[in-house]
Amino acid sequence: MTPLKYGRPLNFQRWLADNAHLLQPPVNNQQIWKDGDFMITVVGGPNQRSDFHDDPIEEFFYQFKGNAFLLIWDRGRYERVDLREGDMFLMAPHVLHSPQRPEAGSLCLVIERQRPAGEFDALQWSCAKCGTVVKRYEMQLESIVADLPPVYDRFYTTSEAERRCPQCGEIHPGRDFKAWHHALAEAAHR
Repeated sequence: MTPLKYGRPLNFQRWLADNAHLLQPPVNNQQIWKDGDFMITVVGGPNQRSDFHDDPIEEFFYQFKGNAFLLIWDRGRYERVDLREGDMFLMAPHVLHSPQRPEAGSLCLVIERQRPAGEFDALQWSCAKCGTVVKRYEMQLESIVADLPPVYDRFYTTSEAERRCPQCGEIHPGRDFKAWHHALAEAAHR
């Protein structure tokens, strides 16, 4: 008999209870297994993001509690993909997306493959008014939990001059998520 690489089956409900404190602000997510071929993560709400993730591989979402949505930048415009409780969504590689989880206590299972060497993820911040990229950071992602927060901090501590849109001059509001969402709503009505 071949030994099990990961030990015994995991009781998901028990795991959720044991990690509930990590599935809310300021952490919001936790990876279940650390050394598998897949990054299997649970993400909790509420959270607000103003970045877009460029993932070099497919990403699977299962919104198993509460509701959320993905803002997508596609074909020169912003679109919204609603993830209602019970919905699953498989996203193609390199779709620029910004997960939004406005509901406290909402939970989503996200499954992605580990990144092969040389397959880079990116986080980018775009102008809410015109969609032009304001700042983009590429990285070799090994841990969603550990590798992304330093990139957020790096962008949020940049000067207003560095957050100015090179196309229209609008200044990205950085951590002011309400201002960014308001600017997106205004852009959608133009």
